[in-house]
Parts: sequence; C-alpha cells; structure tokens
Amino acid sequence: MELEPVIGLEIHVQLKTDSKMFCSCANNGDTREPNTTICPICIGHPGTLPVPNRKAIQYAIRGALALGCVINHETKFDRKHYFYPDLPKGYQISQFDKPIGENGLVELESKEGSKSIRIERLHLEEDAAKNNHHKPGVTHVDYNRAGTPLAEIVTHPDFRNAADAKQFLQELRLIMRTIGVSHADMEKGHLRCDANVSLRPASTKELHPKTEVKNLNSFKSVERAIEYEIQRQTKLWKTNTPPAETTTRGWHDTEQHTYEQRSKETANDYRYFPEPDIPPLMIEDLAQDEHRHLPEMPRDKRDRFIREYQFKKTDVQLMIENSDLADFTEAVMSEAIDWVGNMPTDGSRNEKIQTHGAKLGKMVGGWITSKLIGQLNERNITLKQTDVTPENFAELVTMIMSNQINSSVGTKVLSVMIDTGGDPSNIVDEQGWAQVSDEGALEDAIQKAINDNPDAVEKYKSGKTQLLMFLVGAVMKETKGSADPAVVKKLLAEKLTE
Repeated sequence: MELEPVIGLEIHVQLKTDSKMFCSCANNGDTREPNTTICPICIGHPGTLPVPNRKAIQYAIRGALALGCVINHETKFDRKHYFYPDLPKGYQISQFDKPIGENGLVELESKEGSKSIRIERLHLEEDAAKNNHHKPGVTHVDYNRAGTPLAEIVTHPDFRNAADAKQFLQELRLIMRTIGVSHADMEKGHLRCDANVSLRPASTKELHPKTEVKNLNSFKSVERAIEYEIQRQTKLWKTNTPPAETTTRGWHDTEQHTYEQRSKETANDYRYFPEPDIPPLMIEDLAQDEHRHLPEMPRDKRDRFIREYQFKKTDVQLMIENSDLADFTEAVMSEAIDWVGNMPTDGSRNEKIQTHGAKLGKMVGGWITSKLIGQLNERNITLKQTDVTPENFAELVTMIMSNQINSSVGTKVLSVMIDTGGDPSNIVDEQGWAQVSDEGALEDAIQKAINDNPDAVEKYKSGKTQLLMFLVGAVMKETKGSADPAVVKKLLAEKLTE
C-alpha cells in the first residue's frame, strides 16, 4: 500500500511588545534573572484582573492580515483549563471560537512548484512559565515568561513532506520579521512549533489519528522530527497496527527520535468558557488601520526584485532574508539605475536602462550576495555595523562596469569601504588603484612578464595557448591588479606572435 503523509503545523510566535499580554511587567524576561519580571497578575494570584495589551492585539491583527486571514470584527478571550506547574492560575487565557483571524492562505514556492498552504486561524494567548530541568527529579520554574503575548498560528494539514513544512516556517519567520511583530528567533524561543503528523493511503481523503510532536525549536528539528514520525508510522501501517488514537510525543534532539508523552487532549478536555474578566472586543477600526500600514510581503518583494531589477532568483532569496539588506539593495539599485540612465551613449534614458539593466542587476546582485555578505561574514558583523552607504556601493559597482577598476581591485576597495566607510573613488585615488588601459604604460610590465617566464612563453608558442592567461596573471601581479586584463591579453597575444 502506498502511503501519503498528512502534516499540519501549530506555531507559537512570541510578540515583541514592551509589556506582557495582561499586565504591565516587562516583556524581556528571557534576558533577565529568573522570576524578576513578574507580578501578582502574571503569576495568578487570586483576585487579580487581566487588562489586554492593545499593542499585542494590533500585532496579532497585522500578523493575521499578512497571512491573508479574514479578521473577525468582534473577538473575545476564553479560559482554557489545564493544570501544570508552569501555569499557576490553572487555566490559560486564550481564544476559542472567535479568534483574531481565520481562513488565511500563504503561497509557498517549493521544489515541486507553487503550493497553497491554508491558515485555519490566528489567535492570541498568554505564554506559560518555563520549566528548567536541572537533573532527574529537580525542576525549577521561571515565571518570567508567564504572560508573554503569543500569536498561535494553526495551518490546515496541507503539507505532504517535511521539507515543505520547514520551508514554510522559514517563510513565516521572514513574514513576522518583515511586519515587525516578532524577532521570530527559534533558538531563543520566539518561534516554537508543534507538528501534527499522520498517514493515509494515497489518493484517499480520510484523515486518520494524528501524532502531535511538541515544542520543536529549530528548523532542523522540525524537519527531522517529521521525517522520523513518518518512518515510525509507516512501520505501524505495514504491520496493520496504524495509530488508533491521537497522541502527543516529544522530540529527543540528541538521539533523533520521538517519544510518547500522553494522549492528546481535545477541546472538551480543556473546558473552554468565555473569560469573565475581559469583555468582547470590537477590532474593525484597528484592522482597517493595520491594513493601511501593512508593508510589502516577502513573496511580493521577491517577485518585484526579479521583475524590476532582473536579479537572479538565488540572489533575491538572500537579499530579502534581512530587511536592512533588502532596503540597502533597493537604494543601491536606485542610484545605479540613475548612473546607467545618464551614461554618455546614444539612446534615451529608458533605452539605456533597458539595454544595460540585466547586466546591472547581475552585477549588483552578485556583489551584494557574494562580495558584500562574504566580507561582512568574515568580520562577523552586520551591514548596520558599517558605514557603507548605498550611494558609495552603487558608485563602486558602476566604476567596475565602466572599467575604471577591475573586479580584483573592486574587492580590495570594498574591504576598505567596510572598514572605513570611505568613498570608492577617493580610495582608488589614494591607493593608486585606477585601472590602466594605456598600452604604452603597460609595455614595461608586459615585457617583464615575458622575460621572467621563458618556459611559459615557449610552451605558448608551441601550441599551449591556455598559458596566455598565466602570463596575463603575471602582468596583473606586476601592476598590483591595476591593469585592464582585456588590454593586457590583447597586447600579450600580439607580442608573442612577433
């Protein structure tokens, strides 16, 4: 029997508000000493009253809109009952039947092509405290995290493999960062995921009991846990003992396997009822305001960068992973296109841009994703930690395109720009790196390369023409990279045929 995986995700996104969901405690407990950002409200003292965080509601609306959800104009909070040491009230304030948003859609570009991932709902809730297991039998509870605002995002079971689930989470992280509602760092717990996995005979539509793998905190863990669970359940199906009930399992990252925790609770087990201390909220006006200020989504920006600037798809993927880099790229292209449009050649501005646009896009894309990012990574710094401006970077690229300097010199100039924030033309003048194309000025360096490499010259003349580039390299070394390689190649070929 051919089996098909059926996978859905439940994702918790920690919102980066200044204060917690229902009290005024600082929402930065992960950077503070345990149990120092707490108050009677977030640790559940009797008689305390929760007050909803307006910014958290705005962020949740923004997140729902970014995922294509329909916003419920009236929303409410509910009590979700369960008893754990990390939930001192004995219930969690969450949302049940009237979430912030429902029926969303995210388009995912996978290896098999475009796929539509349906979003069932996005709702708000408060986070529980954090259990720190120091050794068997010893657990300390840190309540700093209790009350942190969470947006829970639930997808439909639209994934059929682990790779797509991982890619969706990476796209979701980018969306949350783009709209500015969360740092969405999985390693720091800002983004946590539960994966629901089941199997069914291929070409059937029936859903079978699922296994929920809890609290996956890295993209690799999500992918590997799903893959492991598919293999585990496949063995059960092949022995005619498929899962008979919905269960919850944990993921052992060191040993790379899931392990049984408990049977999965249902909505009835949680005994939801409306939160009596918080009246229903009318959020239509907030939704309209958030919709007006919603930024360009990553998928739209990717498509536009490829369409407008003719960047390569692989370059665009790197560019928009970081909003600072994406904004920098756009500013560079604005400056560089102006330069192309004003080139001293025949044709109108639009004709020049159309003629040279693809070359410009390839040049800028390559230099940003390879040279710039590479040198920043070598220094272990970010673009924000440098004084490199879009104007100076655009000037560097146009100097290379106009043959004022070659790529080798350009790499050295970029290094100085990163370290000093200097202007590329000034750096070239100060260092004497301007590209030399004058044939007379190159004569001595070419003759020296020929004199210093008689074996290579003899082999070239006997038919090993590939050695011409070795001699070009010798000239480039002699001129400290300032010679025009095309001119050097032409002059060497002429000289060696005399």
